[in-house]
Amino acid sequence: MDKTLKIRPYARLLTMLGEQLIKNEQIALAELIKNSYDADADWVKVSFVNFGFDKNKNGLFKTPNSKIIIEDNGCGMDMKVIEDSWMNPATPNKKNKNEDEVKTTPKKQRIIQGEKGIGRFAILKLGRNIRIITRPEGHNKEYIIDYNLSQYDDDFLTERGEEKKLFIDDISIPVSEQMPIYLIERRVIVNNSVFEKDNDHGTIIEISDLKGEWNFDKIKTVNAESQKLESIFEKIFSEKKKEDQFEIGFECNGDRLLYSDETIKELSSLLENSAVLKITNGSYIEKEGKFTYKANGAPYTLSLKDSQISGLKFFKDRFAELNLFGETEIRNTTCGDFKFNFFVFDFTADRESPYFLDKKEKAIVKEHRIYLYRDHIRVAPYGDPDNDWLEIDKMRGIGRAGDYLSNDQVVGFVDISKQGNPRLKDKTNREGLIEEGNATRDFIVLLHSFLLFIRQHAYRQYQERVIQQKEQKMKQLKVAASKFDELKPYVSGDSQAMAIYSDLVNSYRIEQKFYEDGLNNTVDLAAVGLSVETASHDMSMMLTKGVDAIDNLIKDIDGGVLTYEQIENELHTIRGMFSFVKDQMRDIQLMFKSSKQRRRPIRFEDLLEKVEKIYKRTLNREHIDYSVNKIGSPIIAKCTDAVILQLLINLFDNAVYWLAMPDIVEKRITITLDGENQQVIFSDNGPGIRDDDKPYIFEAFYSGKEDGRGLGLYIARQLLQRMGYSISLADIPSEQILSGANFVINFVNSEEND
Repeated sequence: MDKTLKIRPYARLLTMLGEQLIKNEQIALAELIKNSYDADADWVKVSFVNFGFDKNKNGLFKTPNSKIIIEDNGCGMDMKVIEDSWMNPATPNKKNKNEDEVKTTPKKQRIIQGEKGIGRFAILKLGRNIRIITRPEGHNKEYIIDYNLSQYDDDFLTERGEEKKLFIDDISIPVSEQMPIYLIERRVIVNNSVFEKDNDHGTIIEISDLKGEWNFDKIKTVNAESQKLESIFEKIFSEKKKEDQFEIGFECNGDRLLYSDETIKELSSLLENSAVLKITNGSYIEKEGKFTYKANGAPYTLSLKDSQISGLKFFKDRFAELNLFGETEIRNTTCGDFKFNFFVFDFTADRESPYFLDKKEKAIVKEHRIYLYRDHIRVAPYGDPDNDWLEIDKMRGIGRAGDYLSNDQVVGFVDISKQGNPRLKDKTNREGLIEEGNATRDFIVLLHSFLLFIRQHAYRQYQERVIQQKEQKMKQLKVAASKFDELKPYVSGDSQAMAIYSDLVNSYRIEQKFYEDGLNNTVDLAAVGLSVETASHDMSMMLTKGVDAIDNLIKDIDGGVLTYEQIENELHTIRGMFSFVKDQMRDIQLMFKSSKQRRRPIRFEDLLEKVEKIYKRTLNREHIDYSVNKIGSPIIAKCTDAVILQLLINLFDNAVYWLAMPDIVEKRITITLDGENQQVIFSDNGPGIRDDDKPYIFEAFYSGKEDGRGLGLYIARQLLQRMGYSISLADIPSEQILSGANFVINFVNSEEND
């Protein structure tokens, strides 16, 4: 007998779509946060409520009353949307009939992220009892959806206490409406942002009967990863308009868990100041089959037909095809256009290199890889430290590792879009792109090949320059040594030759001592580094105690449990904590790599005035006559405060040191601010620079001071060079203002002029 049957899924399908399809709670929360983003919300707040705290284990734990609450001020849902969309998975209302038209949100014009309706099943990864309260904008009612699924067994095979087959349509979900009592106009604080209005609509999802285990570290990790939903590079390179704001906040038992963006700030500085190669403004134009980009500011174009990329085996294996005439051709790619920025670091750079990274800085770089963003929203898990989506580590493992940039030395991002890359689709479980057809594989091979090209050309050229610089240093010693042999036959019995020979021997010994001292100082600096690391640890610990003490004091004051004397005693204790930090910071602050900040236009005179105040007492005590001469307009440098401050402090320190020599009676420091030529001349009437010292004063570890480390002028020069500026000794009479040392700081950026 013939039958026509309908597909009727068992309720167990819910566990497959929720718990089994969604990898972890982090992805589940990300899906719900994306729903808020698609709902045009200004903010979304995730609260962990009624969690226990074990002081001995220093951690949170789940209790029977624990809840996770996700709330936003998005567009909300009315009864029709609930019935037609929310209750029906794979809702077609987010999918356009016209594939070329991108669906955007009505207010903020955001590209809609969700298409499959999988977000609602993500809730089941978190818990079994779900209550949704939602109120559409402009409506005078709120609607409540009760997903109390605790009555079913874990696999949704049967209803507890009953032995019967359970189908999806056997599960009934009650929906009710009421006058608004939850979603009313209210003041909301998310992170440090205060939202005073437009909070009388949106959605609250309350999840109880929680699954999985939660602790404080896990919550912090989920918080940190959630902050990466939007591009971290937009936070670094652009200022977001307030109307485009989407604030993601976390709370635990009523306390805000503020996500610190200090790491992002530090990463920003490293990208700007410590990357060997900055590949910026990168684009792949599929129709033309070419890459365009800037490498350290210089523009380049790379065609796929160029032998430097088409000759790569990895590229040829994917794109080379034989035509009808037996000739090799490069086939067209299918992934679409995309944009990219890459920053390449050198973990082997030594301490003298401007690209040197200390242990902490390396750790920051290694926490990031190459991120993928679709319409400014992250495609996870690309960018995670353990993800090798471009197969860099894989190829290093089966080939010669040195032929590839390592996965952890490149930080960057690739931007795609729904409209420009329709064939690059997310997996249903939200873990990367679908390996379907040619598009995804084309995309990965293109990016991998481009990075391979960068490694074999731009990065290799950088390595060659490093080798050449080292060889040049060694030649300085070898030249002096070789001249000994050349002159030796002529020395004996010839006074003039003996003088030349002695000169060369002296020159050689100076160079030799310079390098020997350099090696010894490297060991000393390692000790300094350990001291700084220890001090930083102590300060961090004391700051944490200080903040905790302030928080406890605020709570006690609010509770009215302290007398005035007790409050005063607590404040004295807190002051002692911060005084310790202040003293420690004062001692080590000049050792920090203070160049790693964002650049901005700075009026030089403003920072000079700050340094004048620092040295005012010293100048008076040493009876040093100090003056500033100004010529033309103010000097403006695109720089950082720290670079200028470190430069000036070093110059003042050196001048004060040499002016303290006993044979100098009238001590003078004169600073000339020449706005017409955008240069500063720092002069003193001390003993000046010895002729033997002049070639080396800007070298690392070389110092004319008895107890000097020889790093001040070296660091000043390196920091200025990073900004495109320079410092040198005055070599023409017009720049030699006083009889001692005269330093010329040039703020004309040669890179910008080029």
